[in-house]
Amino acid sequence: MKELQRFEVPARSLAIWWLGQMSFILKSPGGKIVAIDPYLSNSCRQAAMEGGFDMDRQMPPPMAASDLVGIDLYLLTHSHQDHLDPDTLRPYLQAGGRGPFVAPAETVEKLCNHGVHASAIEMTWPNHCTLVGDLTIQATFAIPYSGDDLTHVGYLVGVAGGPVFYFTGDTAYHEILGVAAGPHKPDVLVAVINGGFRNMGPYEAARLAKELDVKLVIPCHHDLFRDNMVPPQMLRTNLIMYGIGDRYCLLEHAKPFVYTCEHL
Repeated sequence: MKELQRFEVPARSLAIWWLGQMSFILKSPGGKIVAIDPYLSNSCRQAAMEGGFDMDRQMPPPMAASDLVGIDLYLLTHSHQDHLDPDTLRPYLQAGGRGPFVAPAETVEKLCNHGVHASAIEMTWPNHCTLVGDLTIQATFAIPYSGDDLTHVGYLVGVAGGPVFYFTGDTAYHEILGVAAGPHKPDVLVAVINGGFRNMGPYEAARLAKELDVKLVIPCHHDLFRDNMVPPQMLRTNLIMYGIGDRYCLLEHAKPFVYTCEHL
């Protein structure tokens, strides 16, 4: 967190750190820090073993959950344990973290069950906007994995005078994804590609990137669990098939990536 706080983001840019899976930290030129779906434990391991899956982390968390106390917003896409993680949330709260939190309906309920006060939570839904300093965060359409949480969302994160990032969250492909995000003209697509769990696979993510005509495509949710892995270069393969292979961008874990709109 000290590194994040010291990091200077150029004007009209967005810095992001990929923490593995769908976990990201964002920082704006104005210094606002947002965590998306932070999963900084190994809590899925035991629960998944009971169902016959190997969900043991393949790399250690790059930061301690208690370090999240320095963030300005705790942003959640849905309530699955690798997104709303009780073993990340608990030490964050114990260290004095108070949010605020932004989350869709069923995630709001689970946050309250985990001890977060309702006054610290802002419920969101597709087309709902949240402002955090120089960031505009708009929830957008997503298709859930199953009936255990039907209120999944993705997020469009825009910097004042700068780029727009589209974080799909966990979602299957549907043409409405592009219909909902298209008017916001996202520059960067951060796409889930683990098709084995009914999310978009590499082909669908490439198709969405083509439809949105984004400048960069970043894969995620493919790296952390043995039984949930996809070779990320398969996204590059499919982007090449669509004629946009040069837009593929694989991030390094916990390394800052800064994007500035080319036309600015």
